[in-house]
Amino acid sequence: MQIYKAPLNDIKFLIKDFLKLSKEDPIIAKKDLEVTDLELVIEEAAKICEETLLPLNQIGDQEGCKFDNGNVYTPKGFKEAYKLFTENGWQGIKVSEDYGGQNLPYFMNMILDEMISSSNMSFGLYPGLTSNAIDAIEKSATQELKNLYLPKLTSGEWSGTMNLTEPQCGTDLGLCKTMAVPQENGSYKISGTKIFITCGEHDLSKNIIHLVLARTPNAPEGIKGISLFLVPKYSLDKDGNIGSKNNLECGSIEKKLGINASPTCVMHFNDSTGWLVGDLNKGMKAMFIMMNGARIFVGSQGLGISEAAYQSALYYTKERLQGKSPNSKNIADPIIVHPEIRKNLLQMKSLNEGIRALMLWTGYHFDLANSSTDKKTISNCDNIVALMTPILKSFATDIGCFSSNLALQIYGGHGYIKDHGMEQFVRDARIAPIYEGTNGIQALDLIGRKMEINNGEVVKNFFNIINEYLSNISNNKYIQNEIDQFNKSFKDLIDITDYLQSFDKDKILEKNGAAVEYLEMFSYVAVGFMWLKILEISYDKNSTNKSDFFDSKIDTGIYYFQKIITKTNFLKENILSGASNYINYNDKFFDAGFKL
Repeated sequence: MQIYKAPLNDIKFLIKDFLKLSKEDPIIAKKDLEVTDLELVIEEAAKICEETLLPLNQIGDQEGCKFDNGNVYTPKGFKEAYKLFTENGWQGIKVSEDYGGQNLPYFMNMILDEMISSSNMSFGLYPGLTSNAIDAIEKSATQELKNLYLPKLTSGEWSGTMNLTEPQCGTDLGLCKTMAVPQENGSYKISGTKIFITCGEHDLSKNIIHLVLARTPNAPEGIKGISLFLVPKYSLDKDGNIGSKNNLECGSIEKKLGINASPTCVMHFNDSTGWLVGDLNKGMKAMFIMMNGARIFVGSQGLGISEAAYQSALYYTKERLQGKSPNSKNIADPIIVHPEIRKNLLQMKSLNEGIRALMLWTGYHFDLANSSTDKKTISNCDNIVALMTPILKSFATDIGCFSSNLALQIYGGHGYIKDHGMEQFVRDARIAPIYEGTNGIQALDLIGRKMEINNGEVVKNFFNIINEYLSNISNNKYIQNEIDQFNKSFKDLIDITDYLQSFDKDKILEKNGAAVEYLEMFSYVAVGFMWLKILEISYDKNSTNKSDFFDSKIDTGIYYFQKIITKTNFLKENILSGASNYINYNDKFFDAGFKL
């Protein structure tokens, strides 16, 4: 069965001990908060996720969304859950009070996203897309558009979407054909078809605000000619109230592998009225605000479903009697006694806790950049967030798939049937490495863009942060073995980074061929860095107040360094073996054993 209890103890540990947040912290001080305020919010978030959203997860999967003549109807219970969610202010927890939000730190929204994804990934897409739309409008739109749309989006009365993909273009948005024709009143008429539009049509909110990429007549070709437009489902009157239906419609919803309670729509725009967001022909700049937020959100989805899979598997291993331990006198023991089961559980646990720490560490730097007035601090924090975005999106979602499959395997035949919900985790998790830029694209972003910014300064600065930390803990006797193992993996990462940075333009294909392995290698080291910090804190806390929680942290961290981070050696050798074999592989050899 699907089990989920919000990992409150872990989250509170990360806030108080790992991030060391206090009233004096610039993020907390600027927002006039107490750390206890954050804890109370988290506890309330846990209640709605556990009590309201989780019971709807399998129901939503089984019923799915229904399409009828352009209308989309959500599964049983979703309207009531959405009403409760929005009326309690969850949509706007990180939004400015100017627009009705709670103005809490960004990392609090990350925590909420994880909890929602653990309890009901499909439901989470409705507020998740709205939250990302809010970001783009708040940072790029005119003040008039902000005043008109942000309060209703923040309250959840209206919802938001992002419209990028078309039948002929996904990753390569320069191929976009949707047109925007300027009108005398300053609006635009938008015409074109967008596909794979998450929550493009539904019955949860009174209005749906579409952010649409399109090009204007005579705009430059490719990406340089793309602009971003706000296109509401219902137009507004002069007072900001809902008026007539805009000329757009949902043509159909996709039949999908998973996330069935979230509609994936084909949207038709036919001279739809829209308004420019940001500068003309600078749509990708504005859209990337939304996309980068969405990528971190998808990383939270991966972590969330991995946590739910782990908890569900753990429950089953304690309940399922099968086989017995060698010295047991029982007829059968719970399967948690078996080494393979314990190994699988610890793989999930160590990765989940390490990724959660990396998530919140990144979120903290996002908040610090927005709280600071020091240009160097802002720049350093922005660079950390930029560097970690492809890491979190890719690694966390890969782990979501990994853990879901492990949980299904632990359940065995009971996992393969629908009753227990493990196969739903597998199906739901699978979209996360695909949307918001496939994980292969994220790897290319890391190796082709982030690695090259300012001659590699972004990556070097992250390495410097690690080196500074290592110098401070070099004499810590409690974690010496873990430090030694980390140093091996870290050195390998530095060496591989230098190796890849030495490639000239003639070796671009060879370099790109190493992208996925490099991102994975980078991820294991980044999570290992988090685990070193966690272990240092845990040993220190345990020395004065020994507890099961910190004992658990210590043993889980030891497992990570013994069994997980060691994978970097394999990845290093894989990269060094080169990509020439498959780059130069003769195309006709692919089907040499048969004839297409």
